[in-house]
Amino acid sequence: MPLNFLRRKKAPAAVAVPTPVAPTGLRVMRAGVAFDAVTEDWRLTGRMDVEGRLSDALNKREAVAIHDVQWSPIDGSGPLVEAPGLKSVDPYDLILVLAGEGSMPELTDIERAAHRVHKVSYDVALEVPPFRVLGTVFMHPGSEPDRLLDRATEMFVPVVEAVATYGDVRVGDPDVETVLVNRFYLRGVEQIDKRTGIKAQRLPGAPLGGTTWQDRS
Repeated sequence: MPLNFLRRKKAPAAVAVPTPVAPTGLRVMRAGVAFDAVTEDWRLTGRMDVEGRLSDALNKREAVAIHDVQWSPIDGSGPLVEAPGLKSVDPYDLILVLAGEGSMPELTDIERAAHRVHKVSYDVALEVPPFRVLGTVFMHPGSEPDRLLDRATEMFVPVVEAVATYGDVRVGDPDVETVLVNRFYLRGVEQIDKRTGIKAQRLPGAPLGGTTWQDRS
């Protein structure tokens, strides 16, 4: 599946873009992981034929089979309608993927404890044009959030307790609070005060020791 096939302005002539049809009757849901994703022009919902973590499947950078797909213009100019012709998606085309609980296998108490020990949380605002994502990312000790701009092995970075917006409009289901961000589209990273959503201000004077807001944010 070629890159950019989901962008209306740049759709390659050789790719047959399916014509949306109005949904009729009840949809029979098949197995797979539910997903809600956006490209520059489209919102896509459906199910991905993957097992385990959705982020692990996307980070393989290989086309993923999808089914039960609906789509709509990202600007809200039309409702979600059936897109039966979409049988696979290239992760490179996806800017954000909202990951529900079904895409994240339950962690054991030991795994949760290890995660807290080995990662530092930062509250950030991510600029992913035309979207903005506010939430929390987890970094290895010694790594600053700016490192997310590097082209690392992980193509998608998870942002938890996240809110993604397109202009003033929230993207996706408000009950889904984990957003996978495609780092290839990431253009800006800023540490914020999560209560206000704006850049955290440094307090005057030198730190007195202990953990600073930078380590906790």
